[in-house]
Amino acid sequence: MEFQAMVAHETDSGIALTREEVTDDFLMPGEVTIKVHFTSANYKDGLAITPRGGVVRQYPLIPGIDLTGEVFASTDPEFAPGDLVVAHGYEIGVAHHGGFAEYARVPAGWVVKLDGLTPREAAAIGTAGYTAAMSVQALLDSGLTPDAGPVLVTGATGGVGSVAVDILSGLGFEVVASTGKIGASELLSALGANAVIGRLPGEDKVRALGKAQWAAAVDSVGGTSLAYVLSAIKYGGAVAVSGLTGGSDLPTTVMPFILRGVSLLGIDSAHFPIAQRRDLWARLAKDLKPQHLSLLENYAPITEAEAVLHSILDGTHSGRTVLGVAGEF
Repeated sequence: MEFQAMVAHETDSGIALTREEVTDDFLMPGEVTIKVHFTSANYKDGLAITPRGGVVRQYPLIPGIDLTGEVFASTDPEFAPGDLVVAHGYEIGVAHHGGFAEYARVPAGWVVKLDGLTPREAAAIGTAGYTAAMSVQALLDSGLTPDAGPVLVTGATGGVGSVAVDILSGLGFEVVASTGKIGASELLSALGANAVIGRLPGEDKVRALGKAQWAAAVDSVGGTSLAYVLSAIKYGGAVAVSGLTGGSDLPTTVMPFILRGVSLLGIDSAHFPIAQRRDLWARLAKDLKPQHLSLLENYAPITEAEAVLHSILDGTHSGRTVLGVAGEF
């Protein structure tokens, strides 16, 4: 079987992403072969085509950490041809060929059947939206309720942040969206944000403990921004953290933790166990389903993936971009 793929190669001048015709022999081991309908654009995909990006183990590689579509063939009895599925995380798109191709083959233990979501909706949610859902669920598990007060979302126009705003608003929370993008207020308000503020910490100095402002937060920025957020969380609150676009260092003290009982909740979607992954995807089709995916979604054919990924890397991208695969090569 021959099919089209976008393949990343390491060259003397960097990483080249090229359209190629490959055969199924090029695919890696797995029980489930998927005809890919959609993939999506993520920051990690951008790193996969960046020299010394730090996520890819070996080239050549088909990037695409998200993929949705239908089962083409399966040696696992849990999946049958025609089943609509989503797969993301684990090694997909970093050490195992991913979604930037007409077909993908992955282990059955990485695959989730879709029920209540279309492949396009699942791609619009993708890893970023799934991480947002994990973050919200972690805050709910910590005891957060809508009457506790406002919830802050940093990096609110990004993939994680925008979906988090949407989900939290749908659950009845008062949402404060923080963004450095001028002109984003209209979109964030449409997603359900009650207030939109600038990038943190802004002009304020990061203190060990600042004024308690928010009951909880979803943070995808990290760095000094996260330090500021921790200093301003109310007593007993929590922060779900999943990103480091603002830096990997965390210049804070123990004060928020030992004087206000603040919890820092680490969120990793890549290696989340499959049973829990499937349960949360079921929730994403029900009570955790983002209500404004059409506002969040941008669309581009897979052949434009490189340009979209560069917009993510340079900070000009907003929302979620679905990359059409089937019929787009």
